[in-house]
This record gives sequence, structure tokens and C-alpha cells, in this order.
Amino acid sequence: MKNRQSAYVSLLIGFCGIGLASLLLSLKPALDVPQADITNGLVQAKLYLPDASKGYYRGTRFDWSGVVASLEYNGHTYHGQWFDSYSPTLHDAVMGPVEEFGPLGYADAKAGESFVKIGIGSLTKPDDKPYSPFRLYPRVDLGHWIVKKKDNQVLFRHTFKGSQYAYDYQKILKLTKGKPELVITHTLKNTGTRLISTMAYDHNFFVIDQQPTGPTYSVTFPIADLSAEGGKGLGEVARLQGNQLIYLRNLNKGEQAYFPDLSAGKPVPYAIGVENTKTGAGVKVTGDRAIARLVYWSSPTTVCPEPYIDIKVEPGKTFSWQIAYQYYTKP
Repeated sequence: MKNRQSAYVSLLIGFCGIGLASLLLSLKPALDVPQADITNGLVQAKLYLPDASKGYYRGTRFDWSGVVASLEYNGHTYHGQWFDSYSPTLHDAVMGPVEEFGPLGYADAKAGESFVKIGIGSLTKPDDKPYSPFRLYPRVDLGHWIVKKKDNQVLFRHTFKGSQYAYDYQKILKLTKGKPELVITHTLKNTGTRLISTMAYDHNFFVIDQQPTGPTYSVTFPIADLSAEGGKGLGEVARLQGNQLIYLRNLNKGEQAYFPDLSAGKPVPYAIGVENTKTGAGVKVTGDRAIARLVYWSSPTTVCPEPYIDIKVEPGKTFSWQIAYQYYTKP
């Protein structure tokens, strides 16, 4: 009897060991990656850094710089993992106020030729299908990254030298001295021969205090007459009231609230608010460029206002813009 019990215990320990090893293996990509911690004494943030072989995010949708794995202020958290499965090349396995640029030269490229995405480099157009941000494209030339860290900021610089589309892109994430604020400053210089004409948006991926998406979230926009045209979840999980999006209940797995353009194509001021009324943590987002298109998306684990801006840069010229995140807490 004792021998049988000992064998059972040994077998159980073996299975536990395998399970623990699998768990540690699954956690490894999230830990053993280039990263940097910054603070201004009020806000603490962890950033994952771009790297073609070891970077946390190596997909072909989002700009590789500025991935904020976590951000904490006054005992509250604002970003974190919101997805169930992870792969470094999964199109949305990414966190924080990450940004995406529209593709350059995709429509003109033939199957097998390359096109460009700012913050990534050049990619192969494999066939004649329309461009999709949810698709992983073969990488051709990833340009050159320079990363410089200080106590309260990280500077990213990505240079890409193409035959027609080329650029010098600089992005700084800085925690403001003496304020609970993160400022993202962008500078894009066109070093190529063709006009850079695109749109860029910030996906945001707010996960405030790990709270599920539902009635405890309050989301405000810069206009009162919000457009629900083409939206999903209206009347089922959310409603639009004045300048607010209000959740009717918590979202279930697989559900979403999505509105493709709340401003109906009209430029509006860059001013958005997201707050969790249960925990009292919130953030005000402002920018120095007008919002050209105001998209909103949320899943059961994250709320994401997605403000787009228009970008046009002639060869030899420079375009700049700035986004500020002001964090606050209530009792």
C-alpha cells in the first residue's frame, strides 16, 4: 500500500513539475526581453524596447516603440496585459499607448514587392489582397533603432533608408517632473523622395486597476453628438449619451463595443477622458493635433479610445505632434 501511495505521490509531483515548467516557459517571453523602468517619483512605468530578435512585440501592425507593459500612480495601475494568448508576432499582443501608422506604398506595390510601415520598416506584399492590420507580413528591412534611457524618459529613434520612402522617426516617452503625467513627443522627418501621406492613431489599451469592462468605466469625448453609425454593441452592451459612452453591463467573453468614427468624419479637439468610478483612477488624454477620426473599441478586459491624426510630410520636411496623459485619483 505504501509503495502504491509513494508511486502516486511521485507521479503527482512529476505532473506538477511539468506544469510548473510549462508555466515558467509561458512566462519567459514576458520577462526575458529588453526593457526599461522609468519614474519621476510619482509615476512608475515599465517599457518594453524594440528588438528584432528578442523584443516583446515583433508584429507588423504597431510601431515597435513605446510599448508600456505597466504604469502605476498613487497605488493604481493603468496598463497591463489584456489578452489571453501571447506571441511576439501576434498583431495585437501589445500593451499601453501603442501607435499604428497606415502603410506607405502598399497600393502601388505588386505581389512580391515591398511596402513600408513607420516604426517597423519594409515588409513584403505577398499577394493582391487588400492590406490588413491583422495579418503578419514578411519582414524585409527593419531599419535601425537607437534607444536612450534616462531616469524619467526613454528616447526611441528609428531610421529607415528606402529607395522612395525613407524617414527619421523619433519618439520620446517622458514622465513630467513633479506631475502625474506622461508626455509622448513625436518627430517624423521625410528623408525619402516621395510624399509621406498617412494616418496614425493611438490604440491606448487602458486596463485600469485590472477592472473588467463594464458600468464602472466612464469614457468622455470632446463632442456631444456622437455618431453610432456602423457600430457594434449599441443598446446591447453600451449606449451613447451626450459626450459619454456608458456601459450597460459587463462584457462577456467574445463581446465588444466598437464605433468606427464617433465624430462622423469631422475634425475634433484631442481631448478624451477614461475613468474607473469603482477604484477612482482616471486619465485625461490631450494632444496638440486635431483628431481626424475618432474610433472606439473595447473587449471584456480593456477600453480603447483610438484617436487618429492626419500626417502629410513633403520630402525634406518634418512633422511633429504630442500626446499628454494626465493621471488622477479620487477617494
